[in-house]
Amino acid sequence: MAVSGTVWTASGAEREWNSGMSEKGTILVIDDEEVMREILESLLTQEGYRVKLATSGQEGLEIAGREPVDLAIVDVMLPDRSGIDILDELKKSDPELVVVMITAFASVETAIEAMKRGALDYVTKPFKNDEVRVVVANGMKQRRLVDENRTLKEALHDRHRFDVLVGKSSRMQEVYSLIQQVAPSKSTVLITGESGTGKELAARAIHNYSTRKQKQFVPVNSGSLPPDLLESTLFGHVKGAFTGAVSPKKGLFEIADEGSIFLDEIATVPIETQAKLLRVIQEKEFMRLGGVDVIRVDVRIIAATNSDLKALVDGGAFREDLYYRLNVINVFLPPLRQRKEDIPLLAQHFLKKYGDENGRPGLQIASDAVQSLMDYDWPGNVRELENVIERAVVLADGPVINRRLIPEHVRSGPSFRLPQVVVPEEGISFREVITGFEKRLIESSLKTSGGVQKKAAQLLGLKPTTLNEMIKRYNITLERKEPSSTR
Repeated sequence: MAVSGTVWTASGAEREWNSGMSEKGTILVIDDEEVMREILESLLTQEGYRVKLATSGQEGLEIAGREPVDLAIVDVMLPDRSGIDILDELKKSDPELVVVMITAFASVETAIEAMKRGALDYVTKPFKNDEVRVVVANGMKQRRLVDENRTLKEALHDRHRFDVLVGKSSRMQEVYSLIQQVAPSKSTVLITGESGTGKELAARAIHNYSTRKQKQFVPVNSGSLPPDLLESTLFGHVKGAFTGAVSPKKGLFEIADEGSIFLDEIATVPIETQAKLLRVIQEKEFMRLGGVDVIRVDVRIIAATNSDLKALVDGGAFREDLYYRLNVINVFLPPLRQRKEDIPLLAQHFLKKYGDENGRPGLQIASDAVQSLMDYDWPGNVRELENVIERAVVLADGPVINRRLIPEHVRSGPSFRLPQVVVPEEGISFREVITGFEKRLIESSLKTSGGVQKKAAQLLGLKPTTLNEMIKRYNITLERKEPSSTR
Protein backbone atom coordinates (compact mmCIF):
# COMPACT_ATOMS: atom_id res chain seq x y z
CA MET A 1 0.00 0.00 0.00
CA ALA A 2 1.09 3.60 -0.38
CA VAL A 3 -0.01 6.96 0.87
CA SER A 4 0.14 10.00 -1.37
CA GLY A 5 0.37 13.45 0.11
CA THR A 6 2.83 15.15 2.43
CA VAL A 7 5.12 13.65 5.06
CA TRP A 8 6.59 15.87 7.81
CA THR A 9 10.01 15.19 9.30
CA ALA A 10 10.74 15.68 13.00
CA SER A 11 12.53 18.94 12.23
CA GLY A 12 9.42 20.32 10.57
CA ALA A 13 10.86 20.38 7.06
CA GLU A 14 8.24 19.45 4.51
CA ARG A 15 8.95 16.62 2.10
CA GLU A 16 6.68 15.61 -0.79
CA TRP A 17 5.94 11.91 -0.97
CA ASN A 18 6.36 10.03 -4.24
CA SER A 19 2.83 8.69 -4.77
CA GLY A 20 4.10 6.10 -7.22
CA MET A 21 6.18 4.39 -4.54
CA SER A 22 4.72 1.22 -3.09
CA GLU A 23 4.81 1.18 0.71
CA LYS A 24 5.40 -1.99 2.70
CA GLY A 25 3.31 -0.96 5.70
CA THR A 26 3.03 1.54 8.54
CA ILE A 27 5.54 1.73 11.40
CA LEU A 28 5.06 3.73 14.60
CA VAL A 29 8.25 4.93 16.32
CA ILE A 30 7.85 5.89 20.01
CA ASP A 31 11.04 7.49 21.34
CA ASP A 32 11.67 10.70 23.28
CA GLU A 33 15.11 11.30 21.70
CA GLU A 34 14.79 13.49 18.63
CA VAL A 35 17.98 12.13 17.05
CA MET A 36 16.75 8.55 17.35
CA ARG A 37 13.39 9.45 15.80
CA GLU A 38 15.08 11.18 12.86
CA ILE A 39 17.50 8.30 12.25
CA LEU A 40 14.75 5.68 12.34
CA GLU A 41 12.41 7.73 10.19
CA SER A 42 15.08 8.27 7.52
CA LEU A 43 16.16 4.62 7.56
CA LEU A 44 12.66 3.13 7.46
CA THR A 45 11.33 5.61 4.89
CA GLN A 46 14.17 4.65 2.56
CA GLU A 47 13.09 1.03 2.98
CA GLY A 48 9.61 1.91 1.71
CA TYR A 49 7.70 2.05 5.01
CA ARG A 50 5.32 4.76 6.09
CA VAL A 51 6.55 6.16 9.41
CA LYS A 52 4.61 7.75 12.26
CA LEU A 53 6.55 9.48 15.07
CA ALA A 54 5.66 9.92 18.75
CA THR A 55 7.70 11.64 21.46
CA SER A 56 5.96 9.94 24.39
CA GLY A 57 4.11 6.78 25.28
CA GLN A 58 0.77 8.55 25.48
CA GLU A 59 1.21 10.19 22.09
CA GLY A 60 2.10 6.80 20.61
CA LEU A 61 -1.04 5.22 22.04
CA GLU A 62 -3.15 8.03 20.58
CA ILE A 63 -1.64 7.55 17.11
CA ALA A 64 -2.14 3.77 17.25
CA GLY A 65 -5.71 4.37 18.38
CA ARG A 66 -6.53 6.60 15.42
CA GLU A 67 -5.33 4.50 12.49
CA PRO A 68 -3.98 1.03 11.68
CA VAL A 69 -0.32 0.37 12.47
CA ASP A 70 1.57 -2.76 11.35
CA LEU A 71 4.62 -2.52 13.59
CA ALA A 72 5.69 -0.35 16.55
CA ILE A 73 9.23 0.42 17.70
CA VAL A 74 9.06 1.38 21.38
CA ASP A 75 11.84 2.77 23.59
CA VAL A 76 12.00 0.97 26.91
CA MET A 77 12.69 4.23 28.77
CA LEU A 78 10.07 6.91 28.07
CA PRO A 79 9.53 10.17 29.97
CA ASP A 80 5.89 9.62 30.90
CA ARG A 81 5.46 5.85 31.15
CA SER A 82 7.45 2.63 30.99
CA GLY A 83 7.90 1.16 27.55
CA ILE A 84 6.66 -2.16 29.00
CA ASP A 85 3.39 -0.49 29.97
CA ILE A 86 3.07 0.96 26.46
CA LEU A 87 3.70 -2.53 25.03
CA ASP A 88 0.88 -3.93 27.17
CA GLU A 89 -1.52 -1.17 26.06
CA LEU A 90 -0.64 -1.58 22.39
CA LYS A 91 -1.10 -5.36 22.48
CA LYS A 92 -4.35 -4.96 24.39
CA SER A 93 -5.79 -2.76 21.64
CA ASP A 94 -4.35 -4.85 18.80
CA PRO A 95 -3.11 -8.33 19.84
CA GLU A 96 -1.66 -8.88 16.36
CA LEU A 97 0.46 -5.70 16.38
CA VAL A 98 4.17 -6.47 16.01
CA VAL A 99 6.24 -4.62 18.65
CA VAL A 100 10.03 -4.19 18.69
CA MET A 101 11.69 -2.71 21.78
CA ILE A 102 14.69 -0.39 21.62
CA THR A 103 16.91 -0.15 24.66
CA ALA A 104 20.26 0.88 26.12
CA PHE A 105 22.57 -1.95 27.11
CA ALA A 106 21.84 -1.43 30.82
CA SER A 107 18.15 -2.27 30.33
CA VAL A 108 18.50 -5.43 28.23
CA GLU A 109 16.88 -7.47 30.99
CA THR A 110 13.82 -5.24 30.72
CA ALA A 111 13.74 -5.79 26.96
CA ILE A 112 13.85 -9.56 27.47
CA GLU A 113 10.93 -9.22 29.86
CA ALA A 114 9.12 -7.31 27.12
CA MET A 115 9.60 -10.25 24.74
CA LYS A 116 8.02 -12.55 27.31
CA ARG A 117 5.02 -10.21 27.28
CA GLY A 118 4.56 -10.21 23.54
CA ALA A 119 7.32 -8.13 21.91
CA LEU A 120 8.82 -9.74 18.81
CA ASP A 121 12.43 -8.65 19.37
CA TYR A 122 14.64 -5.85 20.66
CA VAL A 123 17.62 -3.81 19.45
CA THR A 124 20.17 -2.05 21.61
CA LYS A 125 21.54 1.48 21.35
CA PRO A 126 23.67 2.26 19.49
CA PHE A 127 22.31 -0.03 16.78
CA LYS A 128 23.48 -0.94 13.31
CA ASN A 129 21.20 0.03 10.45
CA ASP A 130 21.27 -3.48 8.97
CA GLU A 131 20.17 -4.91 12.32
CA VAL A 132 17.11 -2.67 12.35
CA ARG A 133 16.32 -3.52 8.72
CA VAL A 134 16.38 -7.26 9.41
CA VAL A 135 14.30 -7.04 12.62
CA VAL A 136 11.69 -4.81 10.97
CA ALA A 137 11.53 -6.97 7.82
CA ASN A 138 10.92 -10.07 9.95
CA GLY A 139 8.25 -8.24 11.91
CA MET A 140 6.44 -7.05 8.79
CA LYS A 141 6.59 -10.56 7.34
CA GLN A 142 4.95 -11.88 10.49
CA ARG A 143 2.23 -9.22 10.26
CA ARG A 144 1.53 -10.11 6.64
CA LEU A 145 1.21 -13.80 7.53
CA VAL A 146 -1.25 -12.95 10.30
CA ASP A 147 -3.39 -10.96 7.83
CA GLU A 148 -3.26 -13.79 5.30
CA ASN A 149 -4.22 -16.43 7.87
CA ARG A 150 -7.16 -14.36 9.06
CA THR A 151 -8.45 -13.96 5.51
CA LEU A 152 -7.98 -17.67 4.83
CA LYS A 153 -9.92 -18.65 7.95
CA GLU A 154 -12.77 -16.35 6.95
CA ALA A 155 -12.86 -17.90 3.49
CA LEU A 156 -12.92 -21.43 4.93
CA HIS A 157 -16.08 -20.67 6.88
CA ASP A 158 -18.08 -21.01 3.67
CA ARG A 159 -18.33 -24.77 3.00
CA HIS A 160 -20.78 -24.45 0.11
CA ARG A 161 -18.11 -23.99 -2.55
CA PHE A 162 -16.32 -26.82 -4.34
CA ASP A 163 -12.58 -27.08 -4.46
CA VAL A 164 -11.58 -27.34 -8.12
CA LEU A 165 -13.12 -26.59 -11.49
CA VAL A 166 -14.69 -29.82 -12.67
CA GLY A 167 -16.11 -30.52 -16.11
CA LYS A 168 -15.11 -31.87 -19.51
CA SER A 169 -18.04 -30.50 -21.53
CA SER A 170 -17.40 -28.20 -24.47
CA ARG A 171 -19.02 -25.34 -22.52
CA MET A 172 -16.54 -25.75 -19.67
CA GLN A 173 -13.61 -26.16 -22.04
CA GLU A 174 -14.46 -22.73 -23.41
CA VAL A 175 -14.44 -21.34 -19.86
CA TYR A 176 -11.04 -22.91 -19.12
CA SER A 177 -9.59 -21.48 -22.31
CA LEU A 178 -10.88 -17.97 -21.56
CA ILE A 179 -9.56 -18.07 -17.98
CA GLN A 180 -6.09 -19.04 -19.20
CA GLN A 181 -6.17 -16.15 -21.66
CA VAL A 182 -7.31 -13.41 -19.29
CA ALA A 183 -5.52 -14.51 -16.09
CA PRO A 184 -2.04 -13.12 -16.92
CA SER A 185 -3.42 -9.68 -17.79
CA LYS A 186 -4.10 -6.85 -15.36
CA SER A 187 -7.63 -6.27 -16.66
CA THR A 188 -10.71 -6.25 -14.46
CA VAL A 189 -12.91 -9.33 -14.97
CA LEU A 190 -16.68 -9.68 -14.55
CA ILE A 191 -17.90 -13.24 -13.96
CA THR A 192 -21.58 -13.81 -14.71
CA GLY A 193 -23.87 -16.79 -14.27
CA GLU A 194 -26.67 -18.15 -12.16
CA SER A 195 -26.32 -18.71 -8.43
CA GLY A 196 -24.35 -21.85 -7.61
CA THR A 197 -22.41 -22.11 -10.89
CA GLY A 198 -19.04 -21.59 -9.17
CA LYS A 199 -18.21 -17.94 -9.78
CA GLU A 200 -15.81 -17.69 -6.83
CA LEU A 201 -14.10 -20.84 -8.04
CA ALA A 202 -13.53 -19.24 -11.45
CA ALA A 203 -12.21 -16.10 -9.74
CA ARG A 204 -9.71 -18.18 -7.76
CA ALA A 205 -8.61 -19.89 -10.97
CA ILE A 206 -8.00 -16.50 -12.59
CA HIS A 207 -5.91 -15.45 -9.57
CA ASN A 208 -3.98 -18.74 -9.48
CA TYR A 209 -3.07 -18.49 -13.18
CA SER A 210 -1.95 -14.86 -12.81
CA THR A 211 1.38 -13.32 -11.82
CA ARG A 212 -0.25 -12.44 -8.47
CA LYS A 213 -0.73 -16.07 -7.41
CA GLN A 214 1.83 -15.78 -4.59
CA LYS A 215 -0.12 -12.86 -3.07
CA GLN A 216 -3.51 -12.62 -1.39
CA PHE A 217 -6.83 -13.64 -2.92
CA VAL A 218 -9.47 -11.87 -0.82
CA PRO A 219 -13.15 -12.80 -1.36
CA VAL A 220 -15.90 -10.36 -0.34
CA ASN A 221 -19.59 -11.31 -0.42
CA SER A 222 -21.17 -7.90 -0.91
CA GLY A 223 -24.69 -9.26 -0.50
CA SER A 224 -24.03 -10.64 2.99
CA LEU A 225 -22.92 -7.30 4.46
CA PRO A 226 -25.23 -4.49 5.56
CA PRO A 227 -24.57 -1.30 3.57
CA ASP A 228 -23.17 0.55 6.60
CA LEU A 229 -20.55 -2.16 7.18
CA LEU A 230 -19.59 -2.81 3.57
CA GLU A 231 -17.48 0.34 3.18
CA SER A 232 -15.72 -0.27 6.47
CA THR A 233 -14.97 -3.84 5.40
CA LEU A 234 -13.61 -2.79 2.02
CA PHE A 235 -11.74 0.40 2.91
CA GLY A 236 -11.13 0.15 6.66
CA HIS A 237 -11.78 2.87 9.21
CA VAL A 238 -10.10 5.01 11.83
CA LYS A 239 -11.10 5.05 15.46
CA GLY A 240 -14.35 6.91 16.03
CA ALA A 241 -15.39 6.84 12.37
CA PHE A 242 -18.79 5.50 13.43
CA THR A 243 -20.53 4.09 16.48
CA GLY A 244 -18.70 0.94 17.48
CA ALA A 245 -15.41 1.86 15.79
CA VAL A 246 -13.45 1.60 19.04
CA SER A 247 -10.16 0.88 17.28
CA PRO A 248 -8.74 1.46 13.78
CA LYS A 249 -9.01 -1.34 11.25
CA LYS A 250 -7.50 -2.13 7.86
CA GLY A 251 -9.85 -2.73 4.97
CA LEU A 252 -9.76 -5.72 2.63
CA PHE A 253 -8.35 -3.62 -0.21
CA GLU A 254 -5.24 -3.01 1.90
CA ILE A 255 -4.99 -6.70 2.81
CA ALA A 256 -5.29 -7.61 -0.89
CA ASP A 257 -2.51 -5.20 -1.93
CA GLU A 258 -0.47 -6.72 -4.80
CA GLY A 259 -3.02 -9.55 -4.98
CA SER A 260 -6.63 -9.94 -6.12
CA ILE A 261 -9.94 -9.01 -4.53
CA PHE A 262 -13.13 -10.84 -5.49
CA LEU A 263 -16.32 -8.79 -5.18
CA ASP A 264 -19.18 -11.31 -5.24
CA GLU A 265 -22.77 -10.14 -5.77
CA ILE A 266 -21.52 -6.78 -7.06
CA ALA A 267 -25.07 -5.81 -8.05
CA THR A 268 -25.98 -5.46 -4.36
CA VAL A 269 -23.40 -2.73 -3.67
CA PRO A 270 -25.15 0.57 -2.74
CA ILE A 271 -24.89 3.38 -5.26
CA GLU A 272 -22.83 5.52 -2.83
CA THR A 273 -20.23 2.78 -2.40
CA GLN A 274 -20.12 2.24 -6.16
CA ALA A 275 -18.55 5.69 -6.54
CA LYS A 276 -15.71 4.72 -4.19
CA LEU A 277 -15.18 1.44 -6.03
CA LEU A 278 -14.92 3.37 -9.28
CA ARG A 279 -12.19 5.54 -7.76
CA VAL A 280 -10.21 2.49 -6.65
CA ILE A 281 -10.40 1.02 -10.16
CA GLN A 282 -9.47 4.27 -11.90
CA GLU A 283 -7.03 5.87 -9.46
CA LYS A 284 -5.96 2.85 -7.36
CA GLU A 285 -6.52 4.88 -4.20
CA PHE A 286 -9.07 5.45 -1.44
CA MET A 287 -9.42 6.81 2.09
CA ARG A 288 -10.42 4.90 5.19
CA LEU A 289 -13.76 5.84 6.74
CA GLY A 290 -13.17 8.88 8.91
CA GLY A 291 -9.58 9.20 7.71
CA VAL A 292 -7.78 11.87 5.69
CA ASP A 293 -4.79 9.92 4.36
CA VAL A 294 -5.02 8.66 0.79
CA ILE A 295 -4.12 4.97 0.59
CA ARG A 296 -2.72 3.65 -2.69
CA VAL A 297 -3.00 -0.03 -3.58
CA ASP A 298 -2.18 -2.34 -6.46
CA VAL A 299 -5.12 -4.74 -6.54
CA ARG A 300 -6.67 -6.73 -9.37
CA ILE A 301 -10.46 -6.58 -9.16
CA ILE A 302 -12.60 -9.58 -10.10
CA ALA A 303 -16.36 -9.07 -9.72
CA ALA A 304 -19.29 -11.46 -10.07
CA THR A 305 -23.05 -11.27 -10.34
CA ASN A 306 -26.09 -13.40 -11.12
CA SER A 307 -28.06 -10.27 -12.02
CA ASP A 308 -28.43 -8.41 -15.31
CA LEU A 309 -26.15 -5.44 -14.60
CA LYS A 310 -27.07 -3.70 -17.85
CA ALA A 311 -30.74 -3.76 -16.84
CA LEU A 312 -29.79 -2.30 -13.46
CA VAL A 313 -27.86 0.44 -15.25
CA ASP A 314 -30.88 1.24 -17.40
CA GLY A 315 -33.03 1.37 -14.24
CA GLY A 316 -30.63 3.71 -12.45
CA ALA A 317 -29.67 1.18 -9.75
CA PHE A 318 -26.10 0.70 -10.97
CA ARG A 319 -23.58 3.26 -12.21
CA GLU A 320 -22.99 3.07 -15.94
CA ASP A 321 -19.34 4.15 -15.66
CA LEU A 322 -18.65 1.45 -13.05
CA TYR A 323 -20.41 -1.15 -15.20
CA TYR A 324 -18.10 -0.47 -18.14
CA ARG A 325 -15.04 -0.43 -15.86
CA LEU A 326 -15.99 -3.84 -14.47
CA ASN A 327 -17.13 -5.44 -17.71
CA VAL A 328 -13.76 -5.22 -19.49
CA ILE A 329 -13.64 -9.01 -19.83
CA ASN A 330 -16.72 -11.15 -19.24
CA VAL A 331 -16.52 -14.79 -18.18
CA PHE A 332 -19.91 -16.52 -18.36
CA LEU A 333 -20.41 -19.73 -16.39
CA PRO A 334 -23.12 -21.91 -17.97
CA PRO A 335 -25.82 -23.41 -15.73
CA LEU A 336 -25.52 -27.11 -14.96
CA ARG A 337 -28.63 -27.99 -17.02
CA GLN A 338 -26.72 -26.80 -20.12
CA ARG A 339 -23.76 -29.10 -19.46
CA LYS A 340 -25.35 -32.25 -18.10
CA GLU A 341 -22.51 -34.42 -19.40
CA ASP A 342 -20.48 -33.00 -16.47
CA ILE A 343 -22.91 -34.31 -13.82
CA PRO A 344 -21.37 -37.82 -13.42
CA LEU A 345 -17.88 -36.30 -13.11
CA LEU A 346 -19.06 -33.74 -10.55
CA ALA A 347 -20.93 -36.42 -8.60
CA GLN A 348 -17.77 -38.55 -8.38
CA HIS A 349 -15.76 -35.51 -7.32
CA PHE A 350 -18.12 -34.68 -4.45
CA LEU A 351 -18.48 -38.35 -3.53
CA LYS A 352 -14.73 -38.57 -2.96
CA LYS A 353 -14.59 -35.22 -1.16
CA TYR A 354 -17.32 -35.98 1.38
CA GLY A 355 -16.43 -39.66 1.60
CA ASP A 356 -12.92 -38.68 2.72
CA GLU A 357 -14.25 -36.02 5.09
CA ASN A 358 -16.59 -38.52 6.77
CA GLY A 359 -14.11 -41.37 6.99
CA ARG A 360 -15.80 -43.36 4.22
CA PRO A 361 -13.38 -43.54 1.29
CA GLY A 362 -14.14 -45.68 -1.75
CA LEU A 363 -17.90 -45.01 -1.97
CA GLN A 364 -19.56 -45.74 -5.31
CA ILE A 365 -22.74 -44.39 -6.89
CA ALA A 366 -25.26 -46.70 -8.58
CA SER A 367 -26.22 -46.19 -12.24
CA ASP A 368 -29.90 -45.56 -11.41
CA ALA A 369 -28.86 -42.84 -8.96
CA VAL A 370 -26.71 -41.23 -11.66
CA GLN A 371 -29.66 -41.37 -14.06
CA SER A 372 -31.83 -39.54 -11.51
CA LEU A 373 -29.17 -36.85 -11.28
CA MET A 374 -29.05 -36.58 -15.06
CA ASP A 375 -32.85 -36.24 -15.36
CA TYR A 376 -33.02 -33.27 -12.97
CA ASP A 377 -32.56 -29.68 -14.13
CA TRP A 378 -30.65 -28.38 -11.07
CA PRO A 379 -32.03 -24.87 -10.52
CA GLY A 380 -29.41 -24.52 -7.74
CA ASN A 381 -26.68 -25.65 -10.14
CA VAL A 382 -23.43 -27.20 -8.91
CA ARG A 383 -23.93 -26.07 -5.33
CA GLU A 384 -27.26 -27.93 -5.19
CA LEU A 385 -25.66 -31.06 -6.63
CA GLU A 386 -22.91 -30.84 -4.03
CA ASN A 387 -25.46 -30.65 -1.21
CA VAL A 388 -27.34 -33.68 -2.59
CA ILE A 389 -24.17 -35.79 -2.72
CA GLU A 390 -23.06 -34.68 0.76
CA ARG A 391 -26.48 -35.69 2.14
CA ALA A 392 -26.29 -39.08 0.42
CA VAL A 393 -22.82 -39.77 1.85
CA VAL A 394 -23.97 -38.97 5.39
CA LEU A 395 -27.11 -41.13 5.11
CA ALA A 396 -25.55 -44.09 3.27
CA ASP A 397 -25.45 -47.33 5.25
CA GLY A 398 -23.33 -49.22 2.73
CA PRO A 399 -20.56 -48.73 0.14
CA VAL A 400 -22.96 -47.77 -2.67
CA ILE A 401 -25.03 -44.59 -3.07
CA ASN A 402 -28.27 -45.92 -4.49
CA ARG A 403 -31.29 -44.13 -5.87
CA ARG A 404 -33.23 -44.07 -2.60
CA LEU A 405 -30.56 -41.79 -1.11
CA ILE A 406 -31.33 -39.15 -3.74
CA PRO A 407 -33.98 -36.64 -2.49
CA GLU A 408 -37.49 -37.31 -3.79
CA HIS A 409 -37.80 -33.98 -5.58
CA VAL A 410 -34.67 -34.82 -7.60
CA ARG A 411 -35.50 -38.43 -8.51
CA SER A 412 -39.14 -37.65 -9.38
CA GLY A 413 -38.15 -36.42 -12.79
CA PRO A 414 -37.30 -33.23 -14.66
CA SER A 415 -37.83 -30.08 -12.66
CA PHE A 416 -39.93 -27.20 -13.87
CA ARG A 417 -38.32 -23.96 -15.06
CA LEU A 418 -40.13 -20.92 -16.37
CA PRO A 419 -39.32 -20.60 -20.08
CA GLN A 420 -37.38 -17.62 -21.36
CA VAL A 421 -39.58 -15.19 -23.31
CA VAL A 422 -38.28 -12.38 -25.49
CA VAL A 423 -40.80 -9.77 -26.57
CA PRO A 424 -40.16 -8.82 -30.24
CA GLU A 425 -40.05 -5.20 -31.35
CA GLU A 426 -43.33 -5.57 -33.24
CA GLY A 427 -45.06 -6.60 -30.03
CA ILE A 428 -46.82 -9.75 -28.87
CA SER A 429 -50.28 -10.89 -27.78
CA PHE A 430 -50.13 -11.33 -24.01
CA ARG A 431 -53.37 -13.30 -23.90
CA GLU A 432 -52.30 -15.73 -26.65
CA VAL A 433 -48.94 -16.40 -24.98
CA ILE A 434 -50.55 -17.08 -21.59
CA THR A 435 -53.25 -19.27 -23.11
CA GLY A 436 -50.69 -21.31 -25.05
CA PHE A 437 -48.49 -21.71 -21.97
CA GLU A 438 -51.40 -22.86 -19.78
CA LYS A 439 -52.36 -25.48 -22.36
CA ARG A 440 -48.80 -26.86 -22.59
CA LEU A 441 -48.51 -26.90 -18.80
CA ILE A 442 -51.69 -28.96 -18.45
CA GLU A 443 -50.61 -31.34 -21.20
CA SER A 444 -47.25 -31.81 -19.48
CA SER A 445 -48.88 -32.55 -16.11
CA LEU A 446 -51.20 -35.11 -17.73
CA LYS A 447 -48.23 -36.77 -19.39
CA THR A 448 -46.34 -36.96 -16.08
CA SER A 449 -49.38 -38.39 -14.29
CA GLY A 450 -50.10 -40.97 -16.98
CA GLY A 451 -53.39 -39.27 -17.83
CA VAL A 452 -54.74 -39.44 -14.26
CA GLN A 453 -56.49 -36.07 -13.80
CA LYS A 454 -56.49 -36.21 -10.01
CA LYS A 455 -52.71 -36.69 -9.94
CA ALA A 456 -52.22 -34.00 -12.59
CA ALA A 457 -54.29 -31.57 -10.50
CA GLN A 458 -52.10 -32.34 -7.47
CA LEU A 459 -48.97 -31.67 -9.50
CA LEU A 460 -50.33 -28.25 -10.49
CA GLY A 461 -51.84 -27.39 -7.12
CA LEU A 462 -55.34 -27.18 -8.60
CA LYS A 463 -58.69 -28.65 -7.64
CA PRO A 464 -59.63 -31.62 -9.90
CA THR A 465 -62.82 -29.81 -10.98
CA THR A 466 -60.82 -26.73 -11.97
CA LEU A 467 -58.40 -28.80 -14.01
CA ASN A 468 -61.28 -30.62 -15.70
CA GLU A 469 -62.86 -27.33 -16.73
CA MET A 470 -59.55 -26.11 -18.19
CA ILE A 471 -59.10 -29.38 -20.11
CA LYS A 472 -62.51 -28.85 -21.73
CA ARG A 473 -61.85 -25.15 -22.37
CA TYR A 474 -58.59 -25.88 -24.22
CA ASN A 475 -60.04 -28.98 -25.94
CA ILE A 476 -57.19 -31.16 -24.68
CA THR A 477 -57.40 -34.78 -25.80
CA LEU A 478 -56.96 -37.25 -22.96
CA GLU A 479 -54.81 -40.28 -23.63
CA ARG A 480 -54.88 -42.54 -20.61
CA LYS A 481 -51.59 -44.36 -20.05
CA GLU A 482 -50.06 -46.33 -17.30
CA PRO A 483 -47.90 -43.98 -15.21
CA SER A 484 -44.24 -44.42 -16.00
CA SER A 485 -42.41 -46.46 -13.38
CA THR A 486 -40.33 -44.51 -10.93
CA ARG A 487 -36.79 -44.41 -12.09
